[in-house]
Amino acid sequence: MKYDPVVPAELGFAGTTPYSARYDDIYHSAQGGLEQARHVFLGGNDLLGEKAAWANRERFVICETGFGLGLNFLATWQAWREDQHRCRRLHFVSIEKHPFRRDDLAKLHEQWPELAELSAQLVGAWPTLVPGLHRLHFENDAVTLTLVFGDAAEWLPQLTLTADTFYLDGFAPDRNPELWSEATLAQLRRLAAPGATLATWSVAEDLTRRIATTDFSWQKRPGFGNKRYMLAARVPGTRAESAPADKRIVVIGAGAAGSSAANRLAARGYRVTVLECGREPAGSASGNKAGVFRPLPSLDDTRQSRLLRACFLYGQRHVAKLPGVRYGLVGALHIARDAKHEDIQRRAIERQQTPPELARYVDRDEASQLAGWPVKMGGWWFRTAGWINPPSLCAANLAGIETRFGIEVARLERSGSLWRLFDTDDTLIAETPQVVLANGIATPKLLPQAPIRVGRGLVSHLPEAAVPPFHIVATRNGYVTPAVDGIHCAGATLDADDLDPNPRLADHQENLLRLDAILPGYAAGLAPETLAGRVGFRPMSPDRLPIVGPVSASDGLWILNGFGARGLVWASLCAEVLASQLAGDPLPVEQELIGALLMSRFGDRKPRPAPMQE
Repeated sequence: MKYDPVVPAELGFAGTTPYSARYDDIYHSAQGGLEQARHVFLGGNDLLGEKAAWANRERFVICETGFGLGLNFLATWQAWREDQHRCRRLHFVSIEKHPFRRDDLAKLHEQWPELAELSAQLVGAWPTLVPGLHRLHFENDAVTLTLVFGDAAEWLPQLTLTADTFYLDGFAPDRNPELWSEATLAQLRRLAAPGATLATWSVAEDLTRRIATTDFSWQKRPGFGNKRYMLAARVPGTRAESAPADKRIVVIGAGAAGSSAANRLAARGYRVTVLECGREPAGSASGNKAGVFRPLPSLDDTRQSRLLRACFLYGQRHVAKLPGVRYGLVGALHIARDAKHEDIQRRAIERQQTPPELARYVDRDEASQLAGWPVKMGGWWFRTAGWINPPSLCAANLAGIETRFGIEVARLERSGSLWRLFDTDDTLIAETPQVVLANGIATPKLLPQAPIRVGRGLVSHLPEAAVPPFHIVATRNGYVTPAVDGIHCAGATLDADDLDPNPRLADHQENLLRLDAILPGYAAGLAPETLAGRVGFRPMSPDRLPIVGPVSASDGLWILNGFGARGLVWASLCAEVLASQLAGDPLPVEQELIGALLMSRFGDRKPRPAPMQE
């Protein structure tokens, strides 16, 4: 799927009513935007009053075409807050081709002071304007907003959700016909749960005809303001609640993958138990003092680049709300390998019109200034990237979750509707209906068909006092971080299928060569034989994308693995993908990327491994 750059909405007014010059139409009724939202979309979908459609539901999903000012979302959120019988979890998925900039959205919301608190939260979490899905959590994860920036005609087929309600909103059908087309309505019908409802302010004759052809039965209801009528529709059937009675789940592994999975599952009310063979979280691949946290663009915006971008943006929000995580979004400089690569970096930013707050190209002089050290080439500058301390992230993810250390799961067996887990003495450890395999390179011992390779890597520890000050992250076929606890991390080596746990002099020599390519002469005074370091074992997938999702269709066995050298970037959103799949929630990335993550992509045999380079 090709992503078109996001073109923001331009702030304008017709009198006091927000107006779009692009569509020559107003954003809401001149008689009141908030009142229209309540009457047409909440009232039209029976979401107000004692018998609201979401009453006492475990989950309720709303899908909207046209986020606009966000008034429908804010009005829905406010109504949800005030309803004592509300659903436990509310998902609101909304598509917007031309989203407002953050400052413009804040300015527009000033005219509704009764929404000030909710608006401040929305504006504070407002995502970078890049195409794709952006998941925002509110109310301790009870309210989830998934914004889709892009054309509805392109993005609706990419959504995975089952909607209870639709808000069909947007500019008038004669101004924006694609949003009201037969193709759009057919996609809404595809996404509809049995008994799903739809409401819109438009009663255009062509619209009612198209709705009828998609199996929605419709009726006219009293409209709002100067509109005599509005439209309400429903598909046949009755939605059955599908929450599992037994919400026990065991996650094997307490590294970046396992701890993130546990966090996202616990947010959905699962009774999570984490089993970890080590004595503390992040004891294996996730145990370094500092790891690099940044996206990685590409000229053609490949699947890997798109997923890394989505994971990076979600990860920023996730880390920011977790107490106790040690991290620094101090900026990351990705220096080009050579002149050809430098040109590709420049053209990638130009072609994708990347917002500068996410990434921009800088020439050698500016790169040297940002680094505080002379560098040989220009490159990408990620202003809001940086480093994360993995053990603190894992510990924060596991806060309040039952975690049992020093337990090695040696065998799994299916018994009826449960999985039985045994230790190395063949003693039963646990019984549970669901298991997540997030134990890195140990997964193939439990699941031989898992296509996981070992990538041994050594990170060299540079004493802060032995090198010049350095305050950002820099990468170029290697990386160096700012000092954390008096140590700069530099690395890392990568050796396939090597299980030697001991640091080797050749590893430090290699890392110093990598460092010299990044910052020439920076570590000239360091002798490799004097350095300490840490060996870790990365779980590598054959195609360098994570492996996320069910192992098979319906047996309760799941996998979150294959993170390689980018675990800190992959972890949070990939865990959200897995938890959403497991719980039946709307998925936070498009279908094309979901397919690229499933273990089933490898078929019945392990594909030929990709080159072991990161």
